[in-house]
Amino acid sequence: MSERESVPPGAPCWIDLWTSDVDGSRQFYADLFGWEAQEPSVDFGGYFMFTRHGLPVAGAMGDMGETPADNTWKIFLTTPDINETIAASENAGATFAFPPMPVADMGIQTVLNDSTGAALGAWQPIEFQGFMTLEEPGTPCWFELNARDYHAAVDFYQRVFHLEPKVMSDSDEFRYTSLVSGDTEVAGILDASGRLGDGVASSWVVYWQVDDISQSLSLVSTLGGRVVDGPDDSPYGPIATVCDPSGAVFKLRSSPLT
Repeated sequence: MSERESVPPGAPCWIDLWTSDVDGSRQFYADLFGWEAQEPSVDFGGYFMFTRHGLPVAGAMGDMGETPADNTWKIFLTTPDINETIAASENAGATFAFPPMPVADMGIQTVLNDSTGAALGAWQPIEFQGFMTLEEPGTPCWFELNARDYHAAVDFYQRVFHLEPKVMSDSDEFRYTSLVSGDTEVAGILDASGRLGDGVASSWVVYWQVDDISQSLSLVSTLGGRVVDGPDDSPYGPIATVCDPSGAVFKLRSSPLT
């Protein structure tokens, strides 16, 4: 378990789902993780939060006007100065979906594609820091960028979000770097150049902690989702890739057996 008092600079602070099936997603994630789906906000285009034990854990919304949802989870990285982050991102080759936008008195957000094409958000907190619990069942436990251009990705997050790279493996078979804020590893970058299909852009993926991965995978299927890959053993516990009934991809991880 990890209950943080603040979010380290550059670390993931929020995750939200853009779904084509709002009602179905509300039910699926409530049943899978035990989340409570809060009421959609009319003021924010139907955006709503999922909570766990009364605390915010993720957000979601449906189609945006005539723009259909793409059924993806998106992460937000925290920043103390969103304007500085935007300037550094543009210099490093990012493109932006929209300029910085206040969200009531909660914070200021923007959404961008990094230099490798991966979508993510940046969040400058005011009253709302984001999720504060990690590595408990139903909470995030890791964040990973599957990068088509691994070296460009490492350079981007070091330059823009001031995260220090920690090389974990550097072989042609497996090339991986952890991103460190202060003394905390907050995310990872995988060299996925040999794994992504033609035309598939880099993308971030969220790992969610579960008690029992076999039971959770069975539940995913029962609820209309799909097991994409795994479970596979890792030093951090068994890991599997799944998707919800609308196709949004995420990973599940349970703790190693002791």
